[in-house]
Parts: sequence; C-alpha cells; structure tokens
Amino acid sequence: MNIQWYPGHMTKAKRAMKEDIKLIDLIIELVDARVPLSSRNPDIDDLGAGKARLILLNKSDLADERCNSAWAAYFEEKGCHVVKVNSKSGAGLKSINGVVLEACKEKIERDRRRGILNRPVRAMVVGIPNVGKSTFINSFAGKACAKTGNKPGVTKGNQWIRLNKSLELLDTPGILWPRFEDQTVGIRLALIGSINDEILNKEELAMELIRFLMKSYPHVLSERYELSAEDPLEGLMQIAKARACLARGGELDLNRAANLLIEDFRSGKLGRLTLETPQQS
Repeated sequence: MNIQWYPGHMTKAKRAMKEDIKLIDLIIELVDARVPLSSRNPDIDDLGAGKARLILLNKSDLADERCNSAWAAYFEEKGCHVVKVNSKSGAGLKSINGVVLEACKEKIERDRRRGILNRPVRAMVVGIPNVGKSTFINSFAGKACAKTGNKPGVTKGNQWIRLNKSLELLDTPGILWPRFEDQTVGIRLALIGSINDEILNKEELAMELIRFLMKSYPHVLSERYELSAEDPLEGLMQIAKARACLARGGELDLNRAANLLIEDFRSGKLGRLTLETPQQS
C-alpha cells in the first residue's frame, strides 16, 4: 500500500514557517500519542534548531498509557519538555504554562539581565494535519480563536494569538513532508486521519490495522467483533458479517466494514491503542 499526500499549500506554509521561526522563543509541537514518532514532521527539527522545545502528546487518552510514559521518557532524553494532554477534554492543559516557563527560563533570565521585564514568551504551535492543534489552542485559550475541524488542513495561514501577558502563540497550518520514505509511516498517518481519506484504499488500510491488532492487541478483535480469523482479509470479512455490512444481494460490503473498523479505532471504541513504540524508532 503506497500513500503520498502533499497539497500545494503545504509548500507555502513551510516557507512562511521558515520566516517566522526567527521571531519565536519556543516551539510547541503537537503529536498524536498513538503514533508519536510517525506524527512528527522531520523538517521541524531543522527549522527549530536552537529553539526551546515542548512536545504535547495529544489524544493521550486514546493511547496505551504504558506507551505514553515510554514516549515521554524518549523525548525527554532528547532534550524536549513533554506534557501528556487531551485537548478536547482539557486534561493536562493547566500544567503547560509552568512547563513553558521552565523550557524558556534561560531566555527569561537573559531578558532580565538586559533589563527587559515581562516580555511574553512567543511560541510557535506546530504539528501535522489533524493532530488537534486548533482544538488545543481553543481549549488552552478558553475561547474559539482558531478554526477547528475533523479533517486535515483546516488552518490555512499563520495567525498570532495573545493568551495572556506572559505567552503569545503563533498558530500554523499542519504540514506534512513531501515523501514518506517508510510506507509504514504513511499507513499510520492514514489510520489517525492525517491523510485525506478520499485518496485512500480503505479496505487495504483496514487490513493493515487488522494485521497490527492481531500481532499487538489480539484481544481487541475477539472482544469487539468476536473475530477468530488468522489473516486480515478473513478478519475483515468476519467484521462485515458481525456488523451486518451487506451490499445488494446479501454480499459482504467490505468497504463499509473497513470504514467502520477505522472509525472505531479513531474514536477510541477499540480501547487505548498505540501503533508504535520507542523500541521501534
């Protein structure tokens, strides 16, 4: 299964980000806790070299908690500050201000020595499409100041948002990178909704998910769908039967079953699942 998706506006967004990076003190990077490494744009490390870094493990409520802790330790070892959050419910957001001050304490102390007091920390919020940046900003600010949507690419341009006297955020569009060298990354991003669904073969994608679940979380399939198959295609057929996904003439509607399985995963109905571990990085 080969997945590539890089709309033209992303090139423009990356250029704008390069220009704005010199204005900021801190990069707040949202990643999807179910795929923390795959949902990181590798270009951000180059663009943000020398800047303080804060990684938010967003949607952490949907991810395996043991893996959340392992990923937090992984990123902290690389010099990043890390907070586990759920932007929709607001869980974890109250601790962010303190972590921002900790991440930028050298900058704040440098300003103080120069006689510059109370200059707000300027933070750029980055992340690939559909990791929840706009939802995070709206929840963090306590008002709807950034557009939100459940499809990739809602934010089209950079915009400054003043949260309080000590922190300003620069919201940026979600950008991917031009080519996925490892197709496993493309598959993981497709599963969390960061790739436009309209270009995907949902049946193939669902079978990739079944293959992963059979290996890593086999109980999920048996408990939710009473599935006992030994291969992904048979598994998808059993899900279609279990959920009465039928086309005209009583034939199994595998595309409908695939959509159902993928949506069950995205919404957390399959339980707390993580698709990659630090050991695989």
